[in-house]
Amino acid sequence: MSDRVKLALVGCGGIAGAHMNGYRALKEAGILNFEFVAAVDVRREAAERRAQEAEALQDGKKVSVYTDLEEMLQKEPDVEAVDICALHRVHHELAIACLDAGKHVIIEKPLGVTMKACQLMLDAARRNGKVLATAENYRRSLTQRAINWAIRQGRIGAPRILVYLDYGEHLGPWGWRDSKLDAGAGWVLDGGVHYADMFRYHLGEATEVYAEVRSFDPHRYRKPETKEEPIPVTVEDSALAIVKFANGALVQWSSVRAAPGRGFNMHIIYGEEGSLDYGGNLTLRGKEPVNVREDYLQSLSEEERERLFPRGVEDTFATELWEFGMALRDDSFYPETDGVEGMKAMAICMGVFESAWFNRPVDLRDVENCRIEGYQEDINLALGIRDTSGTWNVWA
Repeated sequence: MSDRVKLALVGCGGIAGAHMNGYRALKEAGILNFEFVAAVDVRREAAERRAQEAEALQDGKKVSVYTDLEEMLQKEPDVEAVDICALHRVHHELAIACLDAGKHVIIEKPLGVTMKACQLMLDAARRNGKVLATAENYRRSLTQRAINWAIRQGRIGAPRILVYLDYGEHLGPWGWRDSKLDAGAGWVLDGGVHYADMFRYHLGEATEVYAEVRSFDPHRYRKPETKEEPIPVTVEDSALAIVKFANGALVQWSSVRAAPGRGFNMHIIYGEEGSLDYGGNLTLRGKEPVNVREDYLQSLSEEERERLFPRGVEDTFATELWEFGMALRDDSFYPETDGVEGMKAMAICMGVFESAWFNRPVDLRDVENCRIEGYQEDINLALGIRDTSGTWNVWA
């Protein structure tokens, strides 16, 4: 078996470009651990573009192009793993087909379009004995690593409140992301699943969500400056939520894209003794702010630094992909954000929508185990997502 994992790229749109940049960073560092075999996209020109980029990373070695996943799986039996970067509504279909064909899978966030779709993927990974990883890169940045280290070191005392506020306005069209059936939800899921993952990374297990959700602007506009040529939107543009955690900490999370005028954001963790902002700045009572990044780097052993930032690579797409490849060759590695981690981050986002749907707090165990599906029901019905073979009880 070659040291390099034979890989197929599935879905060759915008986010696949970020993945290609990650592979390129690995190549430049001399640690690219993949051999590209195929590129698949329903748009042949998109697959051809990514195939050409992949060929450039392996000295021109040919990468086959396909517009149909099943054809690729049949004609490329040597493929060991797939990197899925498709629109949300087909994540589960593509992943399950690949897992059932005996391939390992890394899939862009969010893991699925509904919690039931996530369950189906987890079931497929389990029955086939394959790795399912979520491409969740935000927590891998040097700054987020440093913040997490400082919290674990007790630098702010026990965490109390994490404030995550984003306010601004977005009136321009965003393609398929404006459709609930295609995207699952709006920015609260699309970008929000990153934030939810960081909440869990820094604070631990989330237990309950209470939220209000609104769609103040039911249209986007091809000419946003003058609000001309409206496009119907079926996803939210505003959500205000409180998330409870098992350790007693709370998250105040507001994501608003319907706030004209002055926009702002605030990302701060408050503890018993002080605060850490998302720039890595530590502020204790009566003290000037200090950045924790350098202290964190000095705390790392050479082995730890090489594992987190191999050969000094800090590109977060690169390090998540490198780790996925290592997990398929070295038993001492396993994806930090596997399918379960991806599912749990998504459950916080879906908890926001289910809480607003039922107008009450929701237990995240019920969301994770698909016992609450008011908001998600029409997506599941429209996409033919049926009951899973059994509850994936991650709380057992």
